[in-house]
Amino acid sequence: MKPVLALLLVTLFATSVSAQENAPRNKPAAAGTGKLFGRIVDAKNNKGIDAASVQLFQKKTDVLAGGMLTKANGDFDISNISTTDTFRLVATAIGYAKQELIITFDKQAKGGAPVEKDLGNIKLAAESQYLGAVTVVAQKPALQMGIDRKTFDVEKNLASAGGTGIDVMRNIPSVTVDVDGNVLLRNNSPQIFVDGRPTILTLDQIPADNIERVELITNPSAKFDAASTGGIINVVLKKNKKLGLNGLVSAGIGSPEIYNGNLALNLRQGKFNFFVNGNYNQSGGRAKSETYRINKENGNVENYFNQFAFTDRSRKFHGVRFGMDFFLDNRNTFTLTQNFNAGKFGSDEEQNQEYLDINKQAEHFGLRTSGSQGQNQRSSTQFMFKHNFVESGKSISADINYNHGTNSDNTNILNTYAFPNGSMYANDSRVHNSGSGRNNQVTFQVDYVDPNGENDKLETGVRTYINDFNSTFNAFSVNNGSEIKLPLSNNYKYREMVNAAYVTYTGKLLGIGYQAGLRAEHSKFDGELVDSARKFGYQFPKQLDNIFDALFPSLYLSKSVGEGQELQLNYSRRIRRPDFWQMNPFVDINDPLNIRQGNPALRPEFTNSFEFNYNKTYTTGSFLGVIYFRNTEGDITRYSDTITAAQYQQLNNAAIDPSAILNTFVNAKYQNRWGSELTLQQKVGKNLDITPTIDVQYKKVVSTVNNVDLSNEGFNYEAKLIINYRVVAKPAFWNKWSFQATGGYESPEVIPQGKRKEMYGIDLGLRKEFLKNKATFTFNVNDVFNSRKRGTINDTENFYQDSYRRWDVRSFRATFTYKFGKTDFQLFKKNGGGREENEDRD
Repeated sequence: MKPVLALLLVTLFATSVSAQENAPRNKPAAAGTGKLFGRIVDAKNNKGIDAASVQLFQKKTDVLAGGMLTKANGDFDISNISTTDTFRLVATAIGYAKQELIITFDKQAKGGAPVEKDLGNIKLAAESQYLGAVTVVAQKPALQMGIDRKTFDVEKNLASAGGTGIDVMRNIPSVTVDVDGNVLLRNNSPQIFVDGRPTILTLDQIPADNIERVELITNPSAKFDAASTGGIINVVLKKNKKLGLNGLVSAGIGSPEIYNGNLALNLRQGKFNFFVNGNYNQSGGRAKSETYRINKENGNVENYFNQFAFTDRSRKFHGVRFGMDFFLDNRNTFTLTQNFNAGKFGSDEEQNQEYLDINKQAEHFGLRTSGSQGQNQRSSTQFMFKHNFVESGKSISADINYNHGTNSDNTNILNTYAFPNGSMYANDSRVHNSGSGRNNQVTFQVDYVDPNGENDKLETGVRTYINDFNSTFNAFSVNNGSEIKLPLSNNYKYREMVNAAYVTYTGKLLGIGYQAGLRAEHSKFDGELVDSARKFGYQFPKQLDNIFDALFPSLYLSKSVGEGQELQLNYSRRIRRPDFWQMNPFVDINDPLNIRQGNPALRPEFTNSFEFNYNKTYTTGSFLGVIYFRNTEGDITRYSDTITAAQYQQLNNAAIDPSAILNTFVNAKYQNRWGSELTLQQKVGKNLDITPTIDVQYKKVVSTVNNVDLSNEGFNYEAKLIINYRVVAKPAFWNKWSFQATGGYESPEVIPQGKRKEMYGIDLGLRKEFLKNKATFTFNVNDVFNSRKRGTINDTENFYQDSYRRWDVRSFRATFTYKFGKTDFQLFKKNGGGREENEDRD
């Protein structure tokens, strides 16, 4: 495979260079001939800018009349142009603001002699925040709402400063985080990308200070991975391209046991842009969970069980990210990025258990203590190439991503039992678990974009994704110092491969914009339990008869209905493939009354998604209204039941209770979800803006397991309110303070066999800018009332259980950040031979 990839990259590069060499620089003039010349210089120091792009367009037709890249001293000249036309000259350079000029010739050519026009120095201003004190009159809102996506500016999110990607997600409209730290978009599991590509990093391994923005795409087109039934959340990391040396340093401290630090450096000089970032993040906390259960037989109450648990967690992450951009010229860019991350996790849990009879009198008590330690290492390598053709917007790009990760963990569990009088009820039991895993992912992708006029555009591409994973888990019963291996041990491996190709065409017909697309994907999953040689998996499509399982069409229609108003109707078909934890037959016994296990027989689910959007933008804000419907065939959902006698016998030495509940996953027949989401962004006066969001859904699940009807239906809703206030006052101390409050509420939601309970929370943040906006102090409180806990009620013939768990607890965090930069910093000094060329023009 490597030679093929290398050959393809070389071919792309050769094609781009050939296209550049053969592209017409200047069109022959229709009338008298003229020549333009001048110099592109830095507005601050009047030094010539090397490799700046100068393009000349005919003003009336916007046809390219000529162009070139400037010489080392900034000089350019464009010949053989008509002296009777009016032109628009566009000068651009990376790290500088664009400059446009309207050009006409004052006199016509006589006797065939060309007319020359000297444009003098054309000054470009550096795009830098550090050129001096700047008074900001209007600020871009934190949330940019478009018809197809929402973009959230993380720098304006005060509540997540010094935190992780999980803290960022909690403060974004339409996004929620469950008790295990899993992110949900409109109550669906989205696909998480980092810089537009798959990642093995978890969001709590990505510092919030390293994230530039987050993009939410609720109904992706055929251009995107078909395995995005729940939408896409794309995390875009910071990478500065400003001229010279720029940097950011931050440090923070908080409670419980919160420490964080971050250093980012960027150097942009000539054809190179270097960047490096290092970070450290640590947090702790003591979380509480509770379980209240009624055990039944044939619908009649048998006994009761209560459990109260406290967990002390410790998480430590550190990482480094570095790379470079090489601008071969104005049309060809190479980018290489390398990322290394590592994490350590620790937890000590204490579970107090009450076993009660039918009269709620104590029969006996249990105490379960456990301690676990784990660690992981992650690395990610990305190589990208992009070529921009002469035609505006036309490009081809190729990239290779390689992700590698390892993990290991160890857990020791002690169970003790006693009668109410303190005497021993049963012998103590000890269990020791150890596990390790290795993961390798490779993604190769090529994309081609070809605009045709103002409204039409063709996009096409191919993609290959390969994911190799293996996991070893060993569980031992410990008696008198000797270990007996338990049947729940397993050695598991799998390979997942997805090959895809897509094409979309964008155009306009009768005033209605459209984008039609089709994506074809062939997916294969091969899993194996190595010790038993048991194999499982799936392949779609398996034969030509079910070729539709590999096709994913999309259609977008849009129309402007007035100034700042747009309507859109869209449709897409997607797939959600079961992940590792949903298929892995490994049994998680951390909670002996609520054990969890994957289901190797799971099949992918398919979703048909429809959305109708209305977007209105006005002077003081914007409004986005969405009505949507989703039909999911084979919906992957949770299923719970008490363990069978055979299962209990297999797990007996693992100290599992005979009435334990086994939580797993099944394919429902289908799920239908109707909903409406309304988002308003409103500026009130000069300093206050509010962003309320509400999402109302009606959900119906139809499912039958073991001849038991698990169907359920009902309403649920989510609401979130973000308030920002910025102080602008004459007293220096009060000036440039910013305050932010974010509140969210999730109503109860139906699930098969029960419902999820409500959840709510409030985050607060404040920020002070000083030292000419170079320094900031941020203080935030996450979960002010310590109320974020995820609860579930399960009601079946065999049991009724009301429980809740927590992921994080209330935290306080203070962070100091300082930005610095020097636009004329040069790491590589030019030789003296080039001095004369860089002198100012008269």
